[in-house]
Amino acid sequence: MQLEVNDPVTSNPTIRDVAKHAGVSVATVSRSLNNQPGISSETRERVLSLANELGYNLDNLRQTRLRRVSFLYRRLPEALGGNPFYSHVLHGVEGACRSEKLSLAYSSVSPEDDLPELVARQAAEGLLCVGYFEPQQLRAVQALGLPTVLVDHWYPGLSCVNSDNFGGAYLLTEHLIEQGFQRIAFISGPPTHYSITQRLQGYRYALIAHGQQPDPELEVVRAPLDEEEGTESAVLQLLSLPRRPDAIFAYNDATALRALRICQMKGVRVPEEMAIVGFDDVTGGAQAFPPLTTVRVDKESLGSRGVESLLQFSGGPTQITLPVSLIVRESSRRFER
Repeated sequence: MQLEVNDPVTSNPTIRDVAKHAGVSVATVSRSLNNQPGISSETRERVLSLANELGYNLDNLRQTRLRRVSFLYRRLPEALGGNPFYSHVLHGVEGACRSEKLSLAYSSVSPEDDLPELVARQAAEGLLCVGYFEPQQLRAVQALGLPTVLVDHWYPGLSCVNSDNFGGAYLLTEHLIEQGFQRIAFISGPPTHYSITQRLQGYRYALIAHGQQPDPELEVVRAPLDEEEGTESAVLQLLSLPRRPDAIFAYNDATALRALRICQMKGVRVPEEMAIVGFDDVTGGAQAFPPLTTVRVDKESLGSRGVESLLQFSGGPTQITLPVSLIVRESSRRFER
């Protein structure tokens, strides 16, 4: 392949020069020259040929290090700063980037956003996709060829960092069973969310392991309405059952705290008539009345380990699962019936 006469080439070409002439991303050049997976043989040969023609020094590869990270967060009705979970994840990312002297860009995105264009504008060299992303968005991310780590999500072929959602839900359900609760309901969120489905599976498995069969009428998906309205609808559905539950496991603390308030407004005493538990241990749970039993997630570590995974990126997907711990408070205390 011959370079055009008017192609500007420096005397000491960089990996960006190779990427520009090859018409591919910097990450694709790096993976091609390092013989990493995920690159077609045709692209690899074209990159190698251009690198040789440009006189690119392959020794430079050993000096290549991630410098710019983009934190991509799925836009929700509330701002990131108002989200009691992901704001802590961002703090963990910020701290790790500061320690590693990485520059950090942040963007909230919607399903309609052009992620490749956004990433190019930020000159990102590594991506942290935090929270739920649609499959088509993740396929677009994969096509960029950049080191990418999902945080609080999972998708085939991509590295990810998650809390032990399954194990935490098992511990929480087991705690309720050991306290004597026999009809334990589960209020779920969108079934497309990896962490939520893992919590639901942990809840079901704990019931089965303790000789109880999951009851479909006790599993309620919170309608995709306003969060307060959706939670109220789910709680009222459970309270209207001929045999209503004696405990509610909400998929996260925000939903659990709303469920607690709704039960109290309807004259249902917590925990005397209904135990309520959540997941995540966000700020506010310990100050609720009664204080909320939950599962503690190290949210800052989710962020910092995501950055660590980016720095250690080697081409193949890795999965990191962080431990969680059960926090028992008054909302699930044992009582005499």
